[in-house]
Amino acid sequence: LGVRKGDRVSIYMPNTIEAVATMLACARIGAIHSVVFAGFSEGALRTRIEDAKAKVIITASYTKRRGKRIELLPTVQKAVDSLNFVEKIVVWDRDGDTLTEDMGDMFVSFGDMVKSSQPHCEPEIMDAEDPLFILYTSGTTGKPKGVLHTTGGYMVQTYFTSKVVFDLHEDDVFWCTADIGWITGHSYIVYGILANGVTSLIVEGAPDYPDPGRWWSYVERYRVNVFYTAPTAIRMFMRYGEEWPSRYDLSSLRILGSVGEPINPEAWHWYYEHIGGNRCVIVDTWWQTETGAHMITTVPSYPTKPGKAGKPMFSVEVDVVDKDGKKLPPNTIGFLVIKTPWPSMLRTCWGEPERYEKYWNTIPGVYFAGDLASYDEEGYIMILGRADDVINVAGHRIGTMEVESALVDHPSVAEAAVIGKPHEVKGESIKAFVILRKGVEPSDRLLEELKLHVRNELGAIAVPDEIEFVEKLPKTRSGKIMRRVLKAQELGLDVGDVSTLED
Repeated sequence: LGVRKGDRVSIYMPNTIEAVATMLACARIGAIHSVVFAGFSEGALRTRIEDAKAKVIITASYTKRRGKRIELLPTVQKAVDSLNFVEKIVVWDRDGDTLTEDMGDMFVSFGDMVKSSQPHCEPEIMDAEDPLFILYTSGTTGKPKGVLHTTGGYMVQTYFTSKVVFDLHEDDVFWCTADIGWITGHSYIVYGILANGVTSLIVEGAPDYPDPGRWWSYVERYRVNVFYTAPTAIRMFMRYGEEWPSRYDLSSLRILGSVGEPINPEAWHWYYEHIGGNRCVIVDTWWQTETGAHMITTVPSYPTKPGKAGKPMFSVEVDVVDKDGKKLPPNTIGFLVIKTPWPSMLRTCWGEPERYEKYWNTIPGVYFAGDLASYDEEGYIMILGRADDVINVAGHRIGTMEVESALVDHPSVAEAAVIGKPHEVKGESIKAFVILRKGVEPSDRLLEELKLHVRNELGAIAVPDEIEFVEKLPKTRSGKIMRRVLKAQELGLDVGDVSTLED
């Protein structure tokens, strides 16, 4: 394929061992991998391929979800149309029914490459600060940010946090239920876990198909010791009832982890009682794509406080401050900041250093996490959600601007504003307020058309649960939509300072 150190390789694959092997193959030769979640549609995939200027795309013929075959290769083919810098598309043809000779030499068989490869590949010599991967994460400006992680510091901190937070032993079986398309999959399916020499379980498909016992059957079958999942999954299983996990032997479990969003106390207690059998330690972990590894958590020897993430990880200096950077007293809501650098921190935003600088300039001299938090007298930190316009749906960060851009791309839409609303299962759901173009009338058919349009542009995860057609949107005099006013009105809260409101 001619891939060399520093070349970018986009990976658009199912949550499978083949995808993990592909990531590690890139790392071995010094290529920078950019994994794109296989649930993303053509538009989101193209944006990420184009930004990284990927030389090679590695994909699969399809992924499986809820008993259905979901094609991946056609999405890739559309996404790379007219992108002349893409030289090869490597395809894992899962059933041998997709690649044909008439497709041309741009397409390469993953299976043939594996068969023709030598068992040993000489590793590329890397500097600690050489790039390891780019992972795109939602921002508030619409275009996703390419977060760059490097080889040495990232590996050190993912190894160390995996070992300490999950109390890993070499004969453990570890299962992180995330997808490799997100940072949790990178750090705690692949790099941190495998660096500890621990068996990592990876699963493709929905957690509740063919029935809500699927995950618990795997815990029983593979004797999983450490289980790491998101509160949104726990809340979903709560709705199905405790009779499902009670059918399986979960006695192998020792540590339970939570990731992706704050876990509410009700979900924490259900998790502890019905999955952990009132005996497993729960570690709640706060971190971000940008941080690379756990920053705030309870390690297994700490007393736990349901609903609180815990204390800063060893050597991590965290504070809760006001907008001027002044430390706030206990039990006061403020901005969460990290005061000093750490090994696995992002090094830049790919091709956009000014977006990286914003992390450090928003509150000068500290890393601005973009989350609201408070801490108690014992130093335990509670995360209260996003301070900016990023919505956390089922542990996945979705930029309001991304969804708004997709809606406005529809010919019937003049303007759109998007907010997150509390949701008992997903954490947050998406609601869109849409102004239609003159002459276009609201209808149920148009509403469904808009949802389908967002699905095609960004993927199912970004489809609004609700769309409300409105005549106007609250804006500042400079034309900026005041989403917080929409959110406050939606939730029946005080709208706060509206002195900058246009009308």
